[in-house]
Amino acid sequence: MLTDMEIDAIRLREIRESKALSLRELEQESGVSYNTIWFIEAGRRKRTHPKTLRKLAIALGVEPIDLMISSAKVDDT
Repeated sequence: MLTDMEIDAIRLREIRESKALSLRELEQESGVSYNTIWFIEAGRRKRTHPKTLRKLAIALGVEPIDLMISSAKVDDT
């Protein structure tokens, strides 16, 4: 059984905006629903299924780990 993973909402938005993608465009590229992406970026959803994380990463051209909250970031807060 796969467990949900913490996703870095700020990093997701930064990467999406740096690629000049709207939420709708990322939805089309990734196959992840607009609402899911919006909830993640708004900080209303902090964890996501590994498959969702992978889809977003592929659509953005990054590695899934680039979208995750690392333990180093968590320890610094």
